[in-house]
Amino acid sequence: MTPTLPRTVRAVDTAQLLGLAQEAAMHGFSQRLPVDWLREHLAAEATHYLFSTLVQRLTHRPEMPLQWRCQQLLTVNTGEQIWGLLDVLPDTFDKIPETLDMASKKDIVSRIERAVTVREWMERMGVEADS
Repeated sequence: MTPTLPRTVRAVDTAQLLGLAQEAAMHGFSQRLPVDWLREHLAAEATHYLFSTLVQRLTHRPEMPLQWRCQQLLTVNTGEQIWGLLDVLPDTFDKIPETLDMASKKDIVSRIERAVTVREWMERMGVEADS
């Protein structure tokens, strides 16, 4: 049976986000940014947010574990918030503490909906995808 997707927002610091990206890379998940890119462009002291939105099951690759596809709101070193995607293992997501109240979660989801994408930000800033 598929676990129930938690429709919630979780806050993580930059070190935690780098760990999540490393785990996604280790598993070969398709929705992730390179850890080196994140290390270079994220604001070091920022809080970032994950909003679980989709159960990702790769039926054509049964060896791949079930994932939560999360929208992420990242704060980059320019101070801007940008939108991306990150696939996270359900158990890993569940271990991130619930620290936000309902009003904060609604505000974050609203900011995600208005944020520029990682790609748009990179194009505007002249940033290379593999840097």
